[in-house]
Amino acid sequence: MTISLYNTASRTTEELRPVNDGQVGIYVCGATVQGEPHIGHLRSASVFDTLRRWLLYSGYRVTMVRNVTDIDDKILSKSIEEGREWFAHAYKYERAFTDAYDALDVLPPSSEPRATGHITEMIELISRLIEAGHAYPAQDGSADVYFDAASWSEYGALTNQKLEDMELSEGTELRGKRDARDFALWKAHKDTEPITASWPSPWGRGRPGWHIECSAMSTKYLGSNFDIHGGGLDLRFPHHENELAQSRAAGDQFANIWMHSGLLNVGGDKMSKSLGNSVFASDLFDTFSPLAVRYFLTGASYRSILDFSNEAMERSAASLERLQNFLQRARQELGADAPALPDVSDSYAGRSVDVPAEFAAALDDDLGVPRALSVVFASVSEGAKLLDSGSDRAELARIVAEVELMLDILGVNPSAEVWAGSAADAKAESALDSLVATMAKRRAEAKAEKDFATADALRDELAAAGVIIEDTADGYRYHLGEG
Repeated sequence: MTISLYNTASRTTEELRPVNDGQVGIYVCGATVQGEPHIGHLRSASVFDTLRRWLLYSGYRVTMVRNVTDIDDKILSKSIEEGREWFAHAYKYERAFTDAYDALDVLPPSSEPRATGHITEMIELISRLIEAGHAYPAQDGSADVYFDAASWSEYGALTNQKLEDMELSEGTELRGKRDARDFALWKAHKDTEPITASWPSPWGRGRPGWHIECSAMSTKYLGSNFDIHGGGLDLRFPHHENELAQSRAAGDQFANIWMHSGLLNVGGDKMSKSLGNSVFASDLFDTFSPLAVRYFLTGASYRSILDFSNEAMERSAASLERLQNFLQRARQELGADAPALPDVSDSYAGRSVDVPAEFAAALDDDLGVPRALSVVFASVSEGAKLLDSGSDRAELARIVAEVELMLDILGVNPSAEVWAGSAADAKAESALDSLVATMAKRRAEAKAEKDFATADALRDELAAAGVIIEDTADGYRYHLGEG
């Protein structure tokens, strides 16, 4: 079955037909590093990481480019508020984003270009647009350069709008523009801004506009025609609309498929600075494990609106716990016969099993993660029955390998080393798992013989040591008590 993805530009699901056979080039709009990463940033990163992992499993070589916007109006203003040079401010928050991505086990991009490292390419692209008659220097004599929206008949195609129907924000000024709908390609240096935040150009000293940055960087690393351009739905207009217009007007075919991850609400309301309901990565990881966060962000359809709440996180954590308990019990039972962990770094080439056909069909159909997870849980149920019966260890090992491979593709394999913490913690956890498993087995045997006094005594002995054990449909689960 071929991979099909929903193309925002055509508003249809289309077959992925790579520009270069066997290779997929993806450009994802990364962070504008003005402040701390929030849960919306994490969702976009998780979505496109899952896509990348599925493409790797499917046999493609993937070039993933995710940019860093390290110069813009907000970075300049917020660096002043926080009392540091703009470039130090940008670097501080770039590192915060990298730490958040790493915490979620998002694979590092093939390239992560910074806007400030590609000024030459941006100036060249602006020059091409001027020569083609689609851009012009400002009419007020400043060094500003604008894209002439009316000169490009396809402007608005990505968002299905017509130029004449586009509403202007109240108080919009022409300044040096021919039309208020034109947008900046190059911004003249202002006396109130540091000279280090400007570069020489044919039109005067200044810095690039936001939209031109991504057009220049994506084509530098992926070519004038590439496969997928991704980002959050909030970027569709004006950022991606403007990217598409200026790139096509300059003569580049640009992206074949546009993918957008859905918006994220908090308690039923759109997350926004004005509402004061932003959920930042640092606070999120103080409350929930990164694995639980990734599971929550990954589990829904990537195009859906995702509603964050503590209750939603707890539901996700409960589902994840079921997976963790099965895999822990199965690996303890199998011992040396447990399968090797899947390895995305070799595109899963060394795998001992393939994913079930139903799982593959789900991800092939516009990255249908909810359907794929239902296949995972069906396999877990099958494996739990084998655990309870104590039969067919070879089949149990196959199911463990299958489940872990599926979860690894989704980026949420609890058995993966990245989630295990330090080596000492992992060793201690493994020892505790083994001890609890031994006592849980004795307790189950006592209950089967209706020796409830012994079963209760074993439970109380664990509780006295701070281990709370609970019976479940799949056997048992445990957690450490308070205090």
